[in-house]
Amino acid sequence: MPRAVECALEAARSGLSGDVSCRYPLRMTAISVLLLLVLSAIWGSSFIFIRYLAPLIGPVATADFRMLLAGIALVLFFFATRFTADWKKNWKHFLIIGIANSALPFVLYSAAALVLPASMEAIFNSLSPMFGALFASIWLDERLSMRKVAGLALGIAGVVTMSSLAGLVMSLSTIAALIACVLAPMCYGLAGVYVKKRAAGTKPMAIAGGSQLMGGLALLPFLFISPPAPAAFSPAIIGIVVAFALVCSGIAYLIYYRLIADIGPTRALTVTFLIPVFAMGWGFLLLRETISWSMILGAAIILAGTYLVATSGRKRVQTAGG
Repeated sequence: MPRAVECALEAARSGLSGDVSCRYPLRMTAISVLLLLVLSAIWGSSFIFIRYLAPLIGPVATADFRMLLAGIALVLFFFATRFTADWKKNWKHFLIIGIANSALPFVLYSAAALVLPASMEAIFNSLSPMFGALFASIWLDERLSMRKVAGLALGIAGVVTMSSLAGLVMSLSTIAALIACVLAPMCYGLAGVYVKKRAAGTKPMAIAGGSQLMGGLALLPFLFISPPAPAAFSPAIIGIVVAFALVCSGIAYLIYYRLIADIGPTRALTVTFLIPVFAMGWGFLLLRETISWSMILGAAIILAGTYLVATSGRKRVQTAGG
């Protein structure tokens, strides 16, 4: 395929302009692999931050502070680099994507972190491409092949395996946490469909910064209903929250959209396969969480199902996060 045609196709898929998508080679270079690993490590660590902060300052504060600080940092980056996000034209897209792809899943994961280990949440997060494929078949008329159906079935089997064999005490709070961890990747899938159906022409970098800021502002009123605990205002916690926001949202999204430009959106989404591995490692090293065989088995089944879904049919843009 001629290089110009390949660039145009990748630009159409990613929402980048053709000249930006052609600036870097659309192949996995050593730098691309390194960035992919770094992004996986960062988004894997986000679940560790959530697991640590949510019990201390509250789920809503954990989610909202992350988005607001990251959104402000990215907007300042836009000004510094003279990047145009077209706020007047795209603010509704930023708001909807910010709620669906950040505010809701971040709150759900933060609430679940009061009960579940961080590594288990990361494994649930790998269901995102499955829900993306399911919703695409409903709203984007993409064919739900037998391969995808098998992948979805494996995903469900992995969730059942992990939740039933992990030794969890099945109280109402545990069941609610498990439901939250399924609803969160559903939000990612819905956001991906919305981006493709309604906001395909919006610059991905603009979506990154705009959605974080607008999602954080949308969640801000709920801090009056669920105010942050006093511990949120200690210097140590403030430093952790700032690091969480800047690294796991600000820097992470810059790397993610750089990868989209470098290697295309489909290859960039392979980060989904690596996040649980890093999250389990971080959980073991930093939180002394136990990596049980049920979690490993559940993760393997879910990732196998994700592979079947993500590698079949037409390539499509999906949002991602951690």
